[in-house]
This record gives sequence, C-alpha cells and structure tokens, in this order.
Amino acid sequence: MSKKIIVFGAGIVGKAIAIDLSKNYFVTSADIDEKSLNYLSERYNIDTINVNLVEREVVKNLVRDYDLVVSAVPGFMGYKILKYVIEAGKNIVDISFMPEDYMKLNKLAVEKEVAAITDCGVAPGMPNLIAGFYNEIMDIENFEYYVGGLPKIKKYPFNYKAPFSPVDVIEEYTRPARFIEKGNLLIKPAMSDPELIFFENVGTLEAFYTDGLRSLLQNLDHIPNIKEKTLRYPGHIELIKALKAAGFFGHDPVIINNTCIKPIDFTGKLLIKNWELRPDEPEFTVMRVIIEGKQNNKRKMIIYDLYDEYDKTEKLPSMARTTGFTATAHAGMILNGIFTGKGIFPLELIGRNEKCFKYILDYQKKRNINYEITEREIKSNQDR
Repeated sequence: MSKKIIVFGAGIVGKAIAIDLSKNYFVTSADIDEKSLNYLSERYNIDTINVNLVEREVVKNLVRDYDLVVSAVPGFMGYKILKYVIEAGKNIVDISFMPEDYMKLNKLAVEKEVAAITDCGVAPGMPNLIAGFYNEIMDIENFEYYVGGLPKIKKYPFNYKAPFSPVDVIEEYTRPARFIEKGNLLIKPAMSDPELIFFENVGTLEAFYTDGLRSLLQNLDHIPNIKEKTLRYPGHIELIKALKAAGFFGHDPVIINNTCIKPIDFTGKLLIKNWELRPDEPEFTVMRVIIEGKQNNKRKMIIYDLYDEYDKTEKLPSMARTTGFTATAHAGMILNGIFTGKGIFPLELIGRNEKCFKYILDYQKKRNINYEITEREIKSNQDR
C-alpha cells in the first residue's frame, strides 16, 4: 500500500511539494487558506484539510494516520510545528526558516525514534548537503555559496518577487549574519559587504551577507572560512536598507488613529502585494557553491552551479521547485528506507552518506534540476 504523507502549508512551495509527492504517494495538504487548498484538490489527486496549525493537539491529531509529515509553514511557526510532530512520534521533513535552534529538539527526536530533516530547501539545504559530502573526502579550507531567486522581468522599485512569505524574506534582511573567517566566528549586520558577481544566463547580480549558514557554523566549524551571501539585482538592497533605517521592519508597536500596530506587520502586508509572484510569471533560481581544499595532497576547487527557470509544463516557479523538490527527495529517501537515522538532521549530516548524497542529486536531476559541476586543481593563488 502506498505511504501517506501530510504537507503542512499550501503556499507556493507547499503546493510544489504536494504536487510532486502526489505522483507516488497518498498526499493530504493542510492549510488555513481555502483558496490554495482548492487549487490543489481541483487539479490533482490531493486531499485537503482547512485548518489553523497553531494548537499542539490539533497538529498531533492531524498527523496520527500519516507515515510522514512535510512542514512548509512560515518560519515563525516552524519550531512549534517541528516539536509537535516529533512529540507525536512522526518522521518529518522541514523547510521552514525558523529563527530558533532546532538542535534543542534532538534529544526528544532520538527518544521518540523520529527522523527530523531540517532546513531542507535549496538554501539553506543543498549547500549543506554538498559541504557534508566533501567534508568526508577532503580537507576543506574555504566554503562559500551565493544564492537568489529573482523575476526575469525587473519591476520598479524593488526588482524582486517573493516565492514565499515576505515576512521570511524580511527576516533574512534583519537577522545578523554569522560567518567564519580565519577560524573565527564573526557577526555583521545583514546586507553588509555587498559585491557584484557575474553569472551566465543572468548577468551581474549583487551579493550581500545574510544569516544562511545556520547549522554549518556548529557542525562544520573546523573549516577556517565559511560564508554565505544572498543575490539580488543591483540597487535592490539600498532600497531595503532605507526601509530598515526608517523603521519599517520594527517590532515595537506604534499607535496610529488609536490602533496599535507593529511596523513589521504593516510592511509585510503591503509587500505581499508588491512582491507577489503572479501565475506564469517567468523567474529563475541561481546558486553557486564553491569548495576549496586539499585532497590526496593536492589543492582543489570544486564549483556547483545551478540555474533553473519557471516550469511552464507544471506551472511551478523555480524557487518552489528547487526548494520543494529538495524536500520531496528527502521525503522519498526516508519512505524508501534509504535513510534510517533518528534525531535532528540538517543536510550536512545527510551528505556524509554518499548513497544519500547521490540519491538527492539523482532525484532532482530527474525533475530537470541540474547542478553543473566544475573541478580543477589549484597550483597557486592566481589559479583561484
């Protein structure tokens, strides 16, 4: 009998996850947004449940009859959902960009004999998997990655569209960025140290620090240099900095016409419309992962380049595909018994297993998500 999966969240990425999994499993999508649920139930063999996923008992009752949970909820809900599912003794794949330290739930997951794969998206996610794999076969000296999801057509003033919750995007712009340089953990404000980088098929993009390294800072802290930067069209980040400086991202309530409101809530509400990714709107995902280090007494540079566009056939945005299919690959890995670990597993811990690493890349390749891999020997600093 086919396995049963419940997907929490029916946003752009949650839809992609449910659609992909429904081709091989019985899938139920749960969300408070009835319109999104109707889209899935009317077009695909997907059951839906209209529900508010805020109460522990609601979540635990929902997952009771399922073999696996995939959580695609906004980051502010992520930790609680993860905890409730683990308490219910169910395996879970999670893509939410939660601010909390999910490793605090590792002991509970082990006790409940649950596999919880976290930060399971395109980034954080795939760079972690790649880092975990190469950490087993070489001495990494430098690890860095650049990633962004952007519309193909620029629209003033932001030149940006969000494939997920604007609140989660704003979180990237406000959370202090951590990275490792010469063995030291450093912290800088998000959006700092901008640089211009050229990419084939795209052109010149602006890269800046965000706090995307997350679990890599603990699990691979022996690597002397680790950094991550987000990519946007040039000029976007100066506008975001202006909004931040003016207080539009603040969390302290202000009173307007006798109404108390948080600036961040107001801003998020406005940006939902401005950043909304329209159906059939062409967009792309671009990512570059760079690993430098020693293998067999030789210094090497290995580069993974990803360029992916909107899927016209399935009508799925690229960021939904690249994020969602990372999650569905790991879901299949658990359901097929390829991965049997118990506890909390960010993807650098999954990548240590060569069989798992190859399974994830092959799974995505079958869905036309292709990583171009370049490897060369470094003989001097001029070769970098």
